[in-house]
Amino acid sequence: MIRSIFLLFIFALSLHALSDSKILKRADNLMKSGTQSNQFRAYNDYKNLYLRAIVDNDNRLKKNALEGIVKSGNKLHIDISKYSKELKKISLKKSYNKSSISLKKPNQKSKKTKKIHVKSSHKLKSVRWKDSKLVLQFDKKLRNKQINYFTLYDSKKKTYRYVFDVHASMLTKSQNLRREGINRIKLAQYKPDTLRLVIENNSKIKINFKKTSKELIITIKTGKKVSTYQKTFTSKKVDRYKTIVIDAGHGGKDPGAIGYRKYREKIVTLKVAKELQKILKFRGYRVYMTRDKDKYVKLSRRTKYANAKNADIFISIHANAVDKKNAHKVNGIECYFLSPSRSSKAKRVAAKENLADLSEMNRYGKNSYLNLLNHHHILASNKLAIDLQRGMLGALNKKYKAVKDGGVREGPFWVLVGAQMPSVLVEVGFISHPMEAKRLVNTKYTKIMAKGLANGIERYFAKNH
Repeated sequence: MIRSIFLLFIFALSLHALSDSKILKRADNLMKSGTQSNQFRAYNDYKNLYLRAIVDNDNRLKKNALEGIVKSGNKLHIDISKYSKELKKISLKKSYNKSSISLKKPNQKSKKTKKIHVKSSHKLKSVRWKDSKLVLQFDKKLRNKQINYFTLYDSKKKTYRYVFDVHASMLTKSQNLRREGINRIKLAQYKPDTLRLVIENNSKIKINFKKTSKELIITIKTGKKVSTYQKTFTSKKVDRYKTIVIDAGHGGKDPGAIGYRKYREKIVTLKVAKELQKILKFRGYRVYMTRDKDKYVKLSRRTKYANAKNADIFISIHANAVDKKNAHKVNGIECYFLSPSRSSKAKRVAAKENLADLSEMNRYGKNSYLNLLNHHHILASNKLAIDLQRGMLGALNKKYKAVKDGGVREGPFWVLVGAQMPSVLVEVGFISHPMEAKRLVNTKYTKIMAKGLANGIERYFAKNH
């Protein structure tokens, strides 16, 4: 075992000393061997090459790396849907470019033809809510001719649609925005040169809009009062084209830790997760839950679900606990990011959270898997953990005394394995500690904690995306 771990360590160090072509050749040879350990190594090589290709803007290397990731990932039964989609896009683009080289007829004389590029000169920088106004900010001054507004009525579905077409392009993918009292608000790239905003509702609403220098400001009046979540938690930060998956730890037959007065971890985690979901949705994010009720979900399925949703971040919420002998002594909030940590405390906490994992893979196999699969996101996950910890402490310390900072740590948490995005496990407190347990079952406390987590998420996105 020691020899195998040593070889893995040497393998990781040697990666940086090799050229791209040598790494690609080595990965291809490892794939031919057929053993699972070599396939893991090949998968790791391909992912490193993929990252290098992005940094160096090398499309040829990216295609080779993606082909390798898909091939090795399928053999290892790893969810590579995200990479597979990207590979298909590259292949289709290449095919399209080849088929559209010549547009002239067979006997037509050669003429110089102008290349037609469908591209908008304006780009949407951000979207935000300001009271009842939806503000779209662009990178350049808008002209009146760039904006087209019209309304539609679907008599079968009995829905009203208020449509804005703007001659501009989005910097990111389409987004479903949230607003209380409105059935649906969707912002998407309708055509290569046209951005479309659709406000859909079952009843008529009053829409007014105006154009400033670089902003389109749309006022929406529904006659309904705005939720206190909308007023209290709407952040001033702008970039909300993000997908977040929240994982409420444990559930169903797995109660998690049983703490003070027999409070159950699975109940506390779901409560915090739902509060966080509400706040993030009102801020305009796309939010999914691995569970929204008291049901059991296998650990391996949680990150698989996040990968399927193409999440930008994955947050797993848990509550810590110790034995009765030390219950009064140990408390505090902690955040963990994935790593085969040697810390005894991290291993103890991870052992508690990993109990629900029924996998037959041995400890060495798991550690190898951790090393090979997730090190690309360790730095980003560390940053996310720091911002979440800072957000929670900042919000709670304003209202409560003796909120202990347990710090940000590394840990071998099986629930985070396989996540193809930055992922963090949050320990919201010790359910075994009398004072902290009482707070964790208090709605006011969990709302403030959720607000802190949401603020931490926004801080992370503002600094890193």
